[in-house]
Amino acid sequence: MPGTMRIQRALARAGIASRRKAEELVAAGRVSINGAVAQTGQSVDPNQDKITVDGKAVALPAAPGWIVLNKPTGVLTTRSDPGGRRTVFDLVDDLPGLTYVGRLDYMTEGVLLLTTDGDAAHKLTHPSNEIERTYVATVRGDGADAARAAMKGVELEDGLVMPTAVTARRLGRGTWDVELTIAEGKTREVRRLCEALDLEVLRLVRTKFGPVKLGTLESGKTRPLTARETEIIAALTKGGGKSRKTTGGARRERNHRNSR
Repeated sequence: MPGTMRIQRALARAGIASRRKAEELVAAGRVSINGAVAQTGQSVDPNQDKITVDGKAVALPAAPGWIVLNKPTGVLTTRSDPGGRRTVFDLVDDLPGLTYVGRLDYMTEGVLLLTTDGDAAHKLTHPSNEIERTYVATVRGDGADAARAAMKGVELEDGLVMPTAVTARRLGRGTWDVELTIAEGKTREVRRLCEALDLEVLRLVRTKFGPVKLGTLESGKTRPLTARETEIIAALTKGGGKSRKTTGGARRERNHRNSR
């Protein structure tokens, strides 16, 4: 980690809040540096300065940590559960400031990133950055017809879902694997899309988040980012860039496809 940085960036790095929310914490007088109330834009050295929020010490990692988890079904994407159910933090080596990068719902499996870099987590999940996620939904229904409809876009109650790629593969009588790549980042987007297309979801797996692929990682297991994944994520989060190389109708025309 560099020697000095803005206080709001330090708080974001620690997973306390996004950079914008961190600025609000500072403006509200809730952040102190070495016992003095912090000022917006003030520089700090996380290796030497004592930072507190509401009187509680903030622990910053020496360098941003990243974990790739293959989240199983029946695990919550949350820090803790009052009902005592397992969370993703029960499956990883916890680190100061560790936070998840977007949620996977209780029954959805697959790639889940966790990081100590809260600012990067915010950028990767903000809808304006259009980081693509790929899912494979095992469904009951007419997968071929649903794939054709999805290629045209589907209007949900909170807006249009326009996948950037769709494929459908028949598994057996009435069952299909439908692979969708989306970038909108709406809550439970794939499940709601399938419901709108009259598909019953039997299983849902996220196989890719941005440059990070699930690959052969076993359910419930973790791995570090590869050097290439680290490089791409750094480029995406440095300027809040988009994962799409091109946008617009021409790209969708190239990428939308349906195979029986």
